Amino acid sequence: MREFRFVFAAHLLSLLGVVVSEIALTVLVYDLTGSPLLSALTFALGLLPYLFGGLLFAGVADRYPARRTLVTCDLICAACVAVMVLPSTPVAALLALRCAVAAVSPVFTGTRMAALTDILGEGDLYVLGRSLLRIVSQSALLAGYGVGGVLLAVIPARGAIGVTLGTFLCSALLLRLGTRKRPARKAAARDNAMRDNAGRDNAKTDKSHGMMRDSLAGAGFLLRDRRIRALLLLFWIPAMFVVAPEALAAPYADAIDAGPAALGLMMCAMPIGHISAELYVGTALSPRTRGRIVLPVAALGLVPLLVYAARPGLGWALPALALSGVGAAYVIGLDQWFVAAVPEERRGSAMTLLTAGLMTIQGLGMALAGAAAEFLPVHHVVAWSGGLGTLCCLLLVREVRATAPEAERTEVRDGSGRQVTTG
Repeated sequence: MREFRFVFAAHLLSLLGVVVSEIALTVLVYDLTGSPLLSALTFALGLLPYLFGGLLFAGVADRYPARRTLVTCDLICAACVAVMVLPSTPVAALLALRCAVAAVSPVFTGTRMAALTDILGEGDLYVLGRSLLRIVSQSALLAGYGVGGVLLAVIPARGAIGVTLGTFLCSALLLRLGTRKRPARKAAARDNAMRDNAGRDNAKTDKSHGMMRDSLAGAGFLLRDRRIRALLLLFWIPAMFVVAPEALAAPYADAIDAGPAALGLMMCAMPIGHISAELYVGTALSPRTRGRIVLPVAALGLVPLLVYAARPGLGWALPALALSGVGAAYVIGLDQWFVAAVPEERRGSAMTLLTAGLMTIQGLGMALAGAAAEFLPVHHVVAWSGGLGTLCCLLLVREVRATAPEAERTEVRDGSGRQVTTG
């Protein structure tokens, strides 16, 4: 698994750099403007362009070789960060460059996720590899904020942002030297089709489409497929509701007269639950069992948030948040279902759309929770998020079950050891 080690190292470097740069850029914008609004906007601009990039550039992941796409994305981000570091760069340009990095991110992530199926195969190794990268992502959030705080204590904000330049360049080098050169997915699929005398028309059509038109057409194809649409929503909808307690952690801590230390614990509780669940499910459960728990855990994952209806103190709020993080355990089995449902030649587009939608809907969930908290007590907003989210998840579980192929319903496992699970 030499290739995966290089992908893992590149992922860790770039992720730590991004987290550090987010903190540093927020501090830099506030230092330059004194505006809390513009400072907060730097975080929002890390989420909102995901939808734009995911919809308009999703086709890149299938149209070009994965290694070239990954390295190019890293170099584009490095160039953006290099301009951020310049003392003469104005605030408007800093925010525009932040948008550019965020627009590239879903293409990079989607391409990497699709490339994992080439590196690890489509079976259990892929599921465990994806799980490990998610664990790293959650851990990087915990570690990155701490590293960012230490860096900002000893070097200026622009210097801390400069750290990200190095991480992007190192990531590009690792991916260039450590991964194999493979053909673009569409080119490979077209060649296979032409060998079967069925691909001449497809080749002509592919050339006639522009990149953006091709990306939008690919997104439309994926969303029109009932099975793929249901699986995408099962990724997205729980994430939309589960962010409410994190988005409102500061006002809730104030409402229950908890101090800054308690706020930090509340922010860490959900990631810790998530990491613990992924480690347990990935190491202790069989592929078949992981599939069996997808729908029950997805249906009940938001139930712990109902505790907020009683305006709990820290002793009850922390376990509820941790259990909500544990609810993400269903994603491991869902990963395998999604790979099985998406045609190979559209996997890059599908992973890019999945990432873009996930980030966008989390941003939307945070915004809606904040807006609701302007009119309702914070604990009521979190409790309603748990209740409405659970209702939506139950409806989605029903849809996913209805679209499951017969092989998943009967839990048949093939001789190669690939996971075929219940739906």
